[in-house]
Amino acid sequence: MAVVEQEVIVRQLRWEADGVVSLELRSRAGDPLPPWDPGAHVDLVLPTGIERQYSLCGPLADRSCYRIGIRREHRSRGGSEYVHAFLRPGQRLRIKGPRNNFGFRRAGSYLFIAGGIGITPILPMVRQADAWGVDWTLLYGGHTDASMPFRDELRNHGGRVRFYPADKVGRIPLAEALEEVRPGREVYACGPEPLIAGLREAAAHWPDGTVHFERFKSRARASTTEDTPFDVVCAASGKTVTVPPGRSIITALDEAGVATASSCRSGICGSCETRVLDGVPEHRDEILGEADRAAGDRMFICVSRAHTPNLTLDL
Repeated sequence: MAVVEQEVIVRQLRWEADGVVSLELRSRAGDPLPPWDPGAHVDLVLPTGIERQYSLCGPLADRSCYRIGIRREHRSRGGSEYVHAFLRPGQRLRIKGPRNNFGFRRAGSYLFIAGGIGITPILPMVRQADAWGVDWTLLYGGHTDASMPFRDELRNHGGRVRFYPADKVGRIPLAEALEEVRPGREVYACGPEPLIAGLREAAAHWPDGTVHFERFKSRARASTTEDTPFDVVCAASGKTVTVPPGRSIITALDEAGVATASSCRSGICGSCETRVLDGVPEHRDEILGEADRAAGDRMFICVSRAHTPNLTLDL
């Protein structure tokens, strides 16, 4: 899948909350940036070579710049640390995308749920729902008032937004919020794993396809099946590569000299999406829904494996 890559300039950095900055990025050439839809993200390629994914959270109609929000994570792999410590206005960076694994569709009404920096993909959804004139409610949680970015923007929506700073009022009451299933209502949520796990439990009785969520970190979880070796047949090059236990498809392909796109290598960004031409993939990503998994016509080769002895991929 072809991904747009271009050079951008940091137009502005702004403190949005304790430990959170927003970046405004404009095209170095001054051209309009590619259009995007709510839920989309870009891959930010830092001068160190580190590549990280961040949700777009600015106005959809303003193609003069992109806005992303970044929380400083001291235990991260260095991306947010670099942004907070070294990045300054005027600096050049590269971005890839936008790409969207968290697509937003029109519904009769919405319940939005966000935890911390998980507010970033939800912000454009809120704006879009408002522009459509559709009923919506946002439940927004964080550790403290001061740690919750974009509060001032959200206050403009009045009572539609309910803030839950944990040190004052406790966590979002998910069971209460999701108890009633309203016809035509859909749920969109993003946040840390405890929030998503609580959401899935509280919304277990909701109809399939009405609850959508995005993680910004992959889950620490074991596979339900034991790794076994299998062969990947690359349709374009004719190469066959054996993938041994404990090694990913993408690593085996890299070692065999087959170039592939990749970024997160944890099944959350979507950059390594690959068409499956033959065979049955074993999906281990955090992106595909049950219907897409059952279709078996695409997979994310950084984490997923095979149920069959051979997989033929569009590579």
